[in-house]
Amino acid sequence: MANEVATIETRATQLAEKIEVLVTEARQKVASVANTAQVYTYYEIGRYIVEDEQGGKVRAEYGKGVLKRVSERLTERLGKGWSVDTLENARNFYNIYAKSEPVVRKSDVPIEKSEPAVRNLETTGNRNQWSLNQRFTLPWSHYQILTHVKDSEARSFYEIEAFKLQWSKRQLQRQIGSGLYERLALSRDKDEVMRLATEGQVVEKPSDILKDPVVLEFIGLKSDASYSESDLESAIISRLQDFLLEMGKGFLFEARQKRFTFEERHFYVDLVLYNRLLQCYVLVDLKMDDLTHQDLGQMQMYVNYYDRFVKEDFEKPTIGILLCERKNDALVELTLPKDTNIYAQQYALCLPDKALLQQKLREWIEEYRKEDEA
Repeated sequence: MANEVATIETRATQLAEKIEVLVTEARQKVASVANTAQVYTYYEIGRYIVEDEQGGKVRAEYGKGVLKRVSERLTERLGKGWSVDTLENARNFYNIYAKSEPVVRKSDVPIEKSEPAVRNLETTGNRNQWSLNQRFTLPWSHYQILTHVKDSEARSFYEIEAFKLQWSKRQLQRQIGSGLYERLALSRDKDEVMRLATEGQVVEKPSDILKDPVVLEFIGLKSDASYSESDLESAIISRLQDFLLEMGKGFLFEARQKRFTFEERHFYVDLVLYNRLLQCYVLVDLKMDDLTHQDLGQMQMYVNYYDRFVKEDFEKPTIGILLCERKNDALVELTLPKDTNIYAQQYALCLPDKALLQQKLREWIEEYRKEDEA
């Protein structure tokens, strides 16, 4: 009898789990279809508005008057959610994306997302005909954020990364606010900057994971307050998911204060990460004071130890990162060999001045253009 009851319980559990998975997947697909349909709907709303304005050759003041009346009629018939701001957002969305090519190719779309669950309205007759399309891959809430990114290359980068990494709305806002595109671009050469806009962040070599500065505003420490390296480390660990997101693609956490012993002496690495895309260990040491050549030499020893005694044959050479409050590029260049896998990166405890980053990037690109012309 007991065996029979146990068998029933086991079968019931297994069947319930299968049904739960099926229902969960169905709900996710329905939500995905609804989100994508919403994006296409707003795109077409924007098209209607733009074509109506162009057709009537209306002035801006008159156009706003028309939208106000449209808003009132839609609210009466469809309920809340049809303010003038919403209609203007749809118009802005269409104006931006009608002129741009899809940034996510069909080959980039995962199998479960590539099925023609949503169809885009064709520009034919009554516009009730639908054609297969994968033009838009993000929810409407994400595109509302992206339309405020004025630079088209930066906007393309964020759209690609948001799709590939499945960023939430909050994560997308944070990455734009932290100037991720500009920080990555300033760490790359001209060709790689162009690649950011067309492919997103591609991680193929150690320098691809670098950004300057690394922004740690989420850990809650204030730059004008007194804190120790231990406080910084603890704050990072408490917000580990956000830290790994800031570090970039492919990062996994392994340990903090990782100890290894060499000639009866104990050494401790502040943070040990692993990058699955580069297939290598990434050692991170936190430095509060000015970076010294002793700090660089110590990191070189850590990297050598991991390369010789920890990493497997199939893994790539270990990377060392000194995350410091202030860095000296000349000291780093003079101390380390040119082919080193050790990098000094400055960190910031508050969001950077985006306007300043954008200005630096413009100046940087202008210098490259002058060099090409010379």
